Amino acid sequence: MKEKIIVYTTKRCPYCDASKTLLQRKGYPYSEVDVSDPQLRMMLVKKAQGRKTVPQIFIGDLHVGGFDELQAMDKSDELDALMKA
Repeated sequence: MKEKIIVYTTKRCPYCDASKTLLQRKGYPYSEVDVSDPQLRMMLVKKAQGRKTVPQIFIGDLHVGGFDELQAMDKSDELDALMKA
């Protein structure tokens, strides 16, 4: 796996937890960035092209989106294909 996964989260976020659990189940290591701090959240909003919700997931330069998008990628095997590329 060449791509680095970054998951932007906050505390007490069930979708953040679900995203991390999915990645752990698949064996894909990731870095987590807690954006509870308003300055970090503003940075995330810019990076995620205006999206304010968490989680926001990036694989390399690809902005995956949130948990729903990650789960859809997993179900369609796109996530595995991306990680193997």
